[in-house]
Amino acid sequence: MLVLGIETSCDETGVAVYDSGRGLLAHALHSQVALHDAYGGVVPELASRDHIRRLLPLVREVLHKAGAKESDLEAVAYTQGPGLAGALLVGAAVANSLAFGLGVRAIGVHHLEGHLLSPLLEKKAPSFPFVALLVSGGHTQLMRVAGVGHYEMLGETLDDAAGEAFDKTAKLIGLGYPGGPALAKLAERGRADRFAFPRPMLEQLEKSGDLNFSFSGLKTAVVVLTRTRALDEQTRSDVAAAFQEAVADVLVAKSLAALRRTGLSRLVVAGGVGANVRLRALLDAAASRDKFSVFYPAMEFCTDNGAMIALAGCLRLKIAKTARALPLGFTVRPRWALADVAA
Repeated sequence: MLVLGIETSCDETGVAVYDSGRGLLAHALHSQVALHDAYGGVVPELASRDHIRRLLPLVREVLHKAGAKESDLEAVAYTQGPGLAGALLVGAAVANSLAFGLGVRAIGVHHLEGHLLSPLLEKKAPSFPFVALLVSGGHTQLMRVAGVGHYEMLGETLDDAAGEAFDKTAKLIGLGYPGGPALAKLAERGRADRFAFPRPMLEQLEKSGDLNFSFSGLKTAVVVLTRTRALDEQTRSDVAAAFQEAVADVLVAKSLAALRRTGLSRLVVAGGVGANVRLRALLDAAASRDKFSVFYPAMEFCTDNGAMIALAGCLRLKIAKTARALPLGFTVRPRWALADVAA
């Protein structure tokens, strides 16, 4: 089965072609970082307009790279939500129009399901069941994954997601957009033990096994510190390192607790924060010590991309109850809980 995947949930236009037998054949990504940099964050209207400009040329490019024609496609998968409504509508409109014209299925994919399944793109892929840690700019969740469409929520953020906290902290110490990667780079030159930032909700974990997250208090601690001292270059680096260490400690502790609770020995880490080198180092060390396996997507597939949507669409096509259903209309879901997605 040959599936075209389209991702337009926020500020990156991703397209890919995935084959159920041969794997990922081609993918391409256009990032809007330069477009939004002057505004310090994503401007939804500009994001939507840029998706319109970029999407069809990327589709043609990826099909050419894959050595495939539009008529070879058996389905077109697209991100249906969650995300920016206007950006989602661009991808949904193109995907459904193309599918209708070709007489094939259009498959709406949950954005986080794409991230969750993205490690299956790798040669060393996890088997079901596993615990998934989804960490991105908008979501921080722990889930038990029994199979495609079988997701049990174990814990989620009560306020800021980890990636959101990274971006806001980066802004506090004078870094540009996107803040998360810039903070992680700055942290490489810092001393994580100079400042004692809180590890939110670890006390609740020890007392009651609570697997939820909260990063607003950590962000507030950074606000208080940055208001009371001068931020020379070394101090900025030390703040970045201490903040990163606090976030990573919480993510690792909660992930290990989720493995113990479920009795599973496989952990999948996905989403933009999953590319954080310090987080990966701590998880790898814990995996070696506690004898469990940890799986990551390639760095290029941690952020939003079309490959994960094409893969998820292909897996969805395999379990579809009907062979073909032509799109007669479509909708997007800017707010959509992954736990509501069923097989």
